[in-house]
Amino acid sequence: MNNPYIEKDVDGEKSSDVVWHQASVSHQDHCQLNGHKAAVLWFTGLSGSGKSTVANAVDLMLFQHQAKTYVLDGDNVRHGLNGDLGFSDTDRIENIRRVGEVSKLFADAGLLVSTAFISPFVADREMVRSQLPEGQFIEVFIDTPLAVCESRDPKGLYKKARAGEIKNFTGIDSAYEKPVNPEIHVQTDQKSIQACAQQVIDYLKENKYL
Repeated sequence: MNNPYIEKDVDGEKSSDVVWHQASVSHQDHCQLNGHKAAVLWFTGLSGSGKSTVANAVDLMLFQHQAKTYVLDGDNVRHGLNGDLGFSDTDRIENIRRVGEVSKLFADAGLLVSTAFISPFVADREMVRSQLPEGQFIEVFIDTPLAVCESRDPKGLYKKARAGEIKNFTGIDSAYEKPVNPEIHVQTDQKSIQACAQQVIDYLKENKYL
């Protein structure tokens, strides 16, 4: 099996003239103005688990707290930034790498950014975590059983995957690696969306992000 993690000669691809420009307004300045800490809320789970629904419910609650936020949604990002990517393992890895970089920029601006992506591989999620300062990556595992996700099937994707019309579909013929120790463990088959979102807000309050 080919390794989707392609080793690149990074030094050879980058220009020696590229130097990081230090901004006049610091990360701390942004956070002070916003009135809260910055973080990346990384919602991960199967298709149909409720990632986008919970992430947007959390975003609304944060908005009501007058927090500065943004939601990066998997489908929305593939309409633009990642519109050139497919769903092979290699493309999934690049998809998450790019989202991780964008998330890092939002967090640097002092925002509470929510990302709703299947992000099926542990290594990719840990890669994003490693690129952020300690405490800025909050993994939110939307833990919904495959059978429940498939029964919901809001986009009809599971039906197509079972019929062989979609290849490399996570949970069917492509693996999903569950988080080992997520900061927040949400079970949408046992709680309402409102209760799931409140669980995330409670975590942020208890850990003094808000």
